[in-house]
Amino acid sequence: MKNKHNKKRNTAFVFEALSREATVAIIKGDQQRKEKVVSIVRKHFTGDSLLKKDLECYRSLYENQDLDEATSKKIVEAVVLAKRLIDPDGLFKQQTEVIKDINKELSPATFNNFVPSYKSLATIAKMFNTDSPKQSVMLEAKIVEGMVGGIESTNLEPVDSLTFKTFTKKFNAKYSDSLLQEQKTLLNHYISSFSHDDLETKIYLNREIGRLKQSLSEAVELEEIANDPEMVRKTTAVRERLENLSEQTSLNESTLLTIMRTQELVKEIYDDASNS
Repeated sequence: MKNKHNKKRNTAFVFEALSREATVAIIKGDQQRKEKVVSIVRKHFTGDSLLKKDLECYRSLYENQDLDEATSKKIVEAVVLAKRLIDPDGLFKQQTEVIKDINKELSPATFNNFVPSYKSLATIAKMFNTDSPKQSVMLEAKIVEGMVGGIESTNLEPVDSLTFKTFTKKFNAKYSDSLLQEQKTLLNHYISSFSHDDLETKIYLNREIGRLKQSLSEAVELEEIANDPEMVRKTTAVRERLENLSEQTSLNESTLLTIMRTQELVKEIYDDASNS
């Protein structure tokens, strides 16, 4: 008999759903709701919590893509072992506590947030929970295939199409379609930084600021800007602001908004240049 996937007991899904909730709050300028999400994340996904350890098991699988097959298999083997070392009763208790806090402090609707990696997370959860050796091997093979070729492009765990469409509809209703892809990526890194000192976030931050600085340096040479002294002044001022941000090692809300505005500015500059 097949066990139905319980998304509320899927640690990675819960974390990603909270990330989307915080993202929407930031977009809407709802500081109070954002702080509630941050409080829940810091309470349940930091330190030596079993939820944090469980989340790291999931992340090792769905966040690693474009790896070679041998490396992917070794990661899966290591994760399966690490997962077995997590006390299931203790984990269940902590999952119950975070579910309770989300329902009380936010809303049960938080669990309806659309998580793009839902299919992958459902597959990983099924691998963790199956008692069938055959099914375990088959699921591990699917996960390895995803890690090698990009986990979301692989045909993973079948999910009821109506459920998936419902997730998408609710997510799109809350998540602004006007956001640029680079802004969404930035927001995701920002949310992840709530739970731990994320080296990946720092690396991303340095790269993105560097990309924007380079784009702005090249922008002042565009005819539309070069012939307008005021535009040159403003573009140079924005670039100087980014220089100051380069010294930061973490994302705060002020830095986040500055980078998001710069991302939009850069896109507008080059869109205007290409259309002229």
